[in-house]
Amino acid sequence: MVPKGLNERQEAEWWDAHMDSVESNLLEAMEGGTIKQGNAERLLREARELEKVSLARKDIERAKKLSKKRKVDYETFVRNLFHQAVEREEQSAKRHKKTA
Repeated sequence: MVPKGLNERQEAEWWDAHMDSVESNLLEAMEGGTIKQGNAERLLREARELEKVSLARKDIERAKKLSKKRKVDYETFVRNLFHQAVEREEQSAKRHKKTA
């Protein structure tokens, strides 16, 4: 169960760290017939739909160092950085659109 009181970043980190056990529990429940399969199958399929992105080895090493300081898996750290950057860009685009 996801801990209560987490902010969005913390919850994303929790899901990333527990994806294997969540997937295992979902599959077990589906096989046991204890949940509706359509919803669980859709959620599991969507959770697996990840895109791969290539980054320079130097940038990955920098991210690993920073994530280690923050005691977060580097892949989670990079996903969070990417999410934050996209959010900033969207907000910036909205501000520019209003002034244009």
